[in-house]
Amino acid sequence: MPRARDVSKLRQMLDLERYLARIGLEGRPGIAELHRAHVTSIPFENLDPRRGIPVSVAIDDIERKLVVDRRGGYCFEHNLLLAAALEALGAEVEWLLARVRTGSRRGTSRPRSHLVLRVHAGGATWHADVGFGLGSPLEPLPFGRGGVHEQSGWRFRVVEDGPELVLQSAGDGDWADLYGFVPEPVPFVDIEVSNWFTATHPRSPFVTGLIVCRQRADGTRTALSDWDGLTLTEQSPSETVVTTVQWDDVPALLERRFGLDVVDGGYAPSSFTRRFG
Repeated sequence: MPRARDVSKLRQMLDLERYLARIGLEGRPGIAELHRAHVTSIPFENLDPRRGIPVSVAIDDIERKLVVDRRGGYCFEHNLLLAAALEALGAEVEWLLARVRTGSRRGTSRPRSHLVLRVHAGGATWHADVGFGLGSPLEPLPFGRGGVHEQSGWRFRVVEDGPELVLQSAGDGDWADLYGFVPEPVPFVDIEVSNWFTATHPRSPFVTGLIVCRQRADGTRTALSDWDGLTLTEQSPSETVVTTVQWDDVPALLERRFGLDVVDGGYAPSSFTRRFG
């Protein structure tokens, strides 16, 4: 379990009404409504670590960045913000660390660099994750191994692989592993260490490459990335379209397609190629 003072600090420091307004909600939404609204309202992005700025996991810093400044973030920021909101709404949240499997060869062991939530709410236990970019489920899943859950055309399931639970996804194709985790809660200090590695290690993909993602409620997904050449990828459960883009086009794309005002945020178009190209 997270330490009581950790959870209390997150809950007490969050302005719940402001967060709910950011994702288009009010009142006391349920976990599924909250999860879907968060995923479809706040983009996934690594602009700060990509330009050498460490990422803070202090809840006041996360709220300022993702809520007040209307930026996006990556898994630690997204899921800690969601955890604080869920706690404020009366749920009990545990933090779990996962190893990303997407794009890795079977048997390869990666660091535990992804944050996942186990949520106890309404007499049920849920697997919640609003911070896996294009692979984030739109709604939480029942926790543990189970059946197939279809969400706006995308299918998700959790299977067992030894001691790990593995989240898998499929659109119109075969099942693919997203990440695996041992269902044992971790203290906040472990999250701080994993976040520091992810945001600053010279071989971290969030330091060496650019990735910005957004999901829509209808299941469409959009990503801007230079992990395999600078491209804009648009996905539905049945189709993927990849378009090559130029660095000079990036600021306008970030604003128009992802709702990120990069100019006011210090990303002048004239400096974009120097910082990212």
